[in-house]
Amino acid sequence: MNKTAFIFPGQGAQYVGMGKDFYDNFKIARETFDIASETLNMDMKKLCFEGPKEELMLTENTQPAILTVSTAILNVLTKEFDLNCDITAGLSLGEYTALVNTGMISFEEAVKVVKNRGRYMQNAVPEGKGKMAALIGGNRIDVERLCYDHQKYGIIQPANFNCPGQIVIGGEVLPIEKAMKSIADYNIKRAIELPVSAPFHTEMLKPAAENLSKDLEKVNIYNSEFPVVSNVTGEIYENDADIKDYLLKQVYSSVLWEDSVNTMISEGVDTFIEIGPGKSLSGFIKKIDRSLNILNVQDMKSLNKSFVKLGVAS
Repeated sequence: MNKTAFIFPGQGAQYVGMGKDFYDNFKIARETFDIASETLNMDMKKLCFEGPKEELMLTENTQPAILTVSTAILNVLTKEFDLNCDITAGLSLGEYTALVNTGMISFEEAVKVVKNRGRYMQNAVPEGKGKMAALIGGNRIDVERLCYDHQKYGIIQPANFNCPGQIVIGGEVLPIEKAMKSIADYNIKRAIELPVSAPFHTEMLKPAAENLSKDLEKVNIYNSEFPVVSNVTGEIYENDADIKDYLLKQVYSSVLWEDSVNTMISEGVDTFIEIGPGKSLSGFIKKIDRSLNILNVQDMKSLNKSFVKLGVAS
């Protein structure tokens, strides 16, 4: 059975100008930006459209900004064009947009939580203490062996299993730097240091999860309209009661994106629509299975292109 999945990007997808096309063309997108601005008492429109880049790149600003843009585009697709999905997921921060998509968390509550989540993640590790690197060409076993062998130097662990041949590691500076120099011994072709402010999705982020737990306690969880896949397990949430627990674990656990995509494929998904800034998730999915129908919607041009492929009148 042919099914559609809506998927949402995480931190790193941001750019100045994101979401402007939708704001200019759709009332519902303007309303989404207005709700975010009022809820957070900040000018979300100015941050997303004008920057400056340095301000947008601050984790505590990036996270609500991406959530707002992704939700604005989602609202246009679902409410203006009646496009819907059978299952949903998001990469790290993107999982909050997926939960908004299912109706499990209200947008107002989500945007408030991710603003704080960003601040907690930013402050969890002192600057210069942590590092992340993308490893190209190795498989899971190679990367896990690399991390295991370098634990003697400090904290190092897989942070993101994105797709075959691309796994991100994170941890303390010394073990990451030593690991990057010895990749050839582990059948890994290349190591690229990532420009991030903290080693996300590693145990070094546990203090951020502790702070986040207080915010999540206050969040209302509603019944889901359709399944959502968890980053932490790579499986569909079986129990709504697990959501807060998994959102906490997500901060310091590996993101199982490849597993999440394979779960959706096993559920019958053959069309993935990436909603929000950038096209990184589309790139990962192509490496998982090129035969899938992979679309992305981040501006009017990509919206119209996707509509042509879907046979939808814009």
